[in-house]
Amino acid sequence: MRTPESPPAGFSHQVRRCFGRQAAHYDQGALLQAAVAWRLAHLCRNLALPNGPCADLGAGSGLLARAIAQQRPGLELLRLDNCPELLAQGISRAPGPSLQWDLERGLPSQLDQAALLASNFALQWLQQPERELQRWCQQLQPGGWLAVAVPTAGSFAPWRAAASGAGVPFTGLGLPDAASLEAVARQELTLHRCRLLHFSRPSQDGLTFLRQMKAIGAQASRKAPLRPTQLRQLLAHWPTVSRPQPDWQVLLMLGRKR
Repeated sequence: MRTPESPPAGFSHQVRRCFGRQAAHYDQGALLQAAVAWRLAHLCRNLALPNGPCADLGAGSGLLARAIAQQRPGLELLRLDNCPELLAQGISRAPGPSLQWDLERGLPSQLDQAALLASNFALQWLQQPERELQRWCQQLQPGGWLAVAVPTAGSFAPWRAAASGAGVPFTGLGLPDAASLEAVARQELTLHRCRLLHFSRPSQDGLTFLRQMKAIGAQASRKAPLRPTQLRQLLAHWPTVSRPQPDWQVLLMLGRKR
């Protein structure tokens, strides 16, 4: 496994640390991420790919890379992630090429003129998702493909409603706007698929939801955590309705470089 030349800093380091602590439990808890990875891989199974490098960006434990390999045998993706513990988990399940890499640095030169860049639940962790998405598109060769799934700003409706009702700050990760990401992609790509998917889990209280996030290492935030009294207020205002609001709004895009 290759490593970056310099260590990560700031929020990138916080994300790496949180996921690293829970790496051994990630696949067990990341059921939504696995389901979306399988759907994304299904879109890639019959793509006419030019010759060139293929990669899973923010691969984590390799959910997407493995799903693509299962649905398209023979196609091996370079797995990039900033968390060595997650990469090691993926390699233990299915050996393959990997590179420890902080995506805040852009993409490595070996992915110039890429044939396929795929990413699942990773773009939202970057400081400027729209800028990085544009870089990914630009690094594709003509005829190359981008396949990406990313949670967007319509996510966490129950959490936001609870924070508003309790009068406490919403401390979840700020997620990118779906329309802005789509606009960036359309500048470089011909989109063959662009859908907003909504996921919710019925009868899930706030404490269970937040614990599930922490259990897979997805609790990193750029905002200060709530004080204990604020957390109790938040949980007391968590919506309990017969028709659940979506916990996740996920943008799924498949596009070809013009």
